[in-house]
Amino acid sequence: MKKDYRNKILHHEVFKRCCEEIEKEERNRIFCKHDINHLLDVARLMMILNVKEDLNIDEEIIYATALLHDTGRHLQYRFGIGHEISSFFIATEILRDFNFNKKEKYKILNAILNHRDKRVSKEKNLNGLLYRADKMSRACFCCKAEKLCNWPDNKKNLSMKY
Repeated sequence: MKKDYRNKILHHEVFKRCCEEIEKEERNRIFCKHDINHLLDVARLMMILNVKEDLNIDEEIIYATALLHDTGRHLQYRFGIGHEISSFFIATEILRDFNFNKKEKYKILNAILNHRDKRVSKEKNLNGLLYRADKMSRACFCCKAEKLCNWPDNKKNLSMKY
């Protein structure tokens, strides 16, 4: 029987509360938001890269990683805590309610903790998948705020890849 953790995460009280808090913090944000659309874009890009790169990473691990990677964003806005760190701790709490084994939890949490570290960008594992998909998820080419964005042009996605 399929575990379907992705849907259980979507309905987890801590996950839902984090999404609500992020939405409050980003209410007036004109730049990229960290809402469910972003999380699903990251998950789906990770799935595409997983297939294209023949990495054979379990899709439940991919979806769990993508859904949980920005859960601490509201704490970054409020307290200046890097969201990779706050998301790591929140994901640790959420993952207690799921039967991933220790190795799987380690991989998920490690990817979350390192998803802003450019050094993992080329890794052919969960770390690299999350890093690349997170960066690729931004549709700068059609963003109304693109000219106001402080990202340098060489980091912006000014054309669509996937």
